[in-house]
Amino acid sequence: MAVEVVYRSSRDPERLFMDKAEADRHDKMLELAELLSEALHKAVPSLSENQSEELGIYMARNRDVFAKAFKNQPDALAELGSQPQAE
Repeated sequence: MAVEVVYRSSRDPERLFMDKAEADRHDKMLELAELLSEALHKAVPSLSENQSEELGIYMARNRDVFAKAFKNQPDALAELGSQPQAE
């Protein structure tokens, strides 16, 4: 019988990871998504909770692209349409 070590995300207990670093990255992405969602909802109160959550997750998953765009490289946003959707 083989023993397998798996890691569970503290923010997403349904999700299992084979690598602790990957689980930590996922948790950090979800934390950022939550904070972004709150900021977006404050900025645009007409957004539904679901919409602001989806936007927060999208921005957190693509944080590198948005970071480039915010650092005077707005053309970086063109990468968003050409990338496969990360999970």
